[in-house]
Amino acid sequence: MAYVVTENCIKCKYTDCVDVCPVDCFREGPNFLVIDPDECIDCTLCVAECPVEAIYAEDDVPDEQVHFIDLNAELSKKWRPIIEKKDPLPDADDWASVKDKLDQLKR
Repeated sequence: MAYVVTENCIKCKYTDCVDVCPVDCFREGPNFLVIDPDECIDCTLCVAECPVEAIYAEDDVPDEQVHFIDLNAELSKKWRPIIEKKDPLPDADDWASVKDKLDQLKR
């Protein structure tokens, strides 16, 4: 069972999670991070580090966000690994509490 990055990460892209990942399973897109399910070792370290609570165990992803399981798998094959913490997007704090922002995802 892998962990999954969900909608709360869109337009925020805090990378605190990347800093604690022992296997470098995060992939970086323009305004979103995903987890490569083939690389994730289910260590749970990233969950507590996410300031917007965007990371869930695959079995715990909220029903309205289960499509993010497939989205993480798909995009992790296209995006490059991110292995160091970076600054969040400039307006991340403004977007942190916004809901229904899938339409803002840049591929």
